[in-house]
Amino acid sequence: MSTRHFLSLLDFSSDEHRALIAHAIDVKQKLKQGIEHTPLKGKLLAMIFEKSSTRTRVSFEAGMYQLGGHAIFMSPRDSHLGRGEPIEDSARVISSMVDGILIRTFGHDRIEKLAQNSRVPVINGLSDLLHPCQLLADMQTWFEQRGDIAGASVAWIGDGNNMCHSYINAALKFGFDLRIACPPGHQPAAELVQSGGGSVTLHDSAEAAAKDADLIVTDVWASMGQEEEQQQREATFAAYQVNQSVMSQADSEALFMHCLPAHRGEEVTADVLDSSQSVIWQEAENRLHAQKALLEFLLRPGL
Repeated sequence: MSTRHFLSLLDFSSDEHRALIAHAIDVKQKLKQGIEHTPLKGKLLAMIFEKSSTRTRVSFEAGMYQLGGHAIFMSPRDSHLGRGEPIEDSARVISSMVDGILIRTFGHDRIEKLAQNSRVPVINGLSDLLHPCQLLADMQTWFEQRGDIAGASVAWIGDGNNMCHSYINAALKFGFDLRIACPPGHQPAAELVQSGGGSVTLHDSAEAAAKDADLIVTDVWASMGQEEEQQQREATFAAYQVNQSVMSQADSEALFMHCLPAHRGEEVTADVLDSSQSVIWQEAENRLHAQKALLEFLLRPGL
């Protein structure tokens, strides 16, 4: 049986995604009820962080502990990863000692090389191209609030970044319509948009994308590594802020999501972020539960 990896949402079938979300909801309920659930006793997860993190590190480390396993944190400062060892060599060595590898990095090619040379499952904790773990949490949050997302209308407003790319993949796997509004020059990768077929459409304004949408999603305008572009991006993205005017175009019961951290007053106004339509805190917590389900799926294949 070949090793399964999670580099993209496309690595799992639609049925597998729905089963994973259902299990994540069950795992969450067990934790809330104080029911012990430790299927990963004796399992080790190596966590390679070449990009800094709050939610990804805490959720995976806590998740492995709660499942009975252990997580090993690795950064370029205190491993050979930052001192010239090819990632292919690191993959061979690390995967001979652990049961799974999580990596959060810049270029997506590094994750692909790691997976190609690893004997254990590799999880994409974030790359410049994709952020699939966040989408598992977002989908779990929607399923908890509204049921299946198939047939719903989702508006992505802001930068055509790794989150936007993963929403395109999610539209394919979960069967929702995705409307994307980004300023010129900041649209998602054309090949990914094309892969979405009729499920993905581009719009020239935030209001147009938000029209009658069931879910509005955004992200920071300047992602990690783009800080020097902050001022220029503030001007470029000004018309793509999610505010009450944009939310008023959506369905009256539309939800709002943001992967956090959020810059209040930039990509989203504080009144939207703190409104009753916002599910950002549930969404953030669900990183823990969705990833626990993912860890079980990959580290205990066949369940």
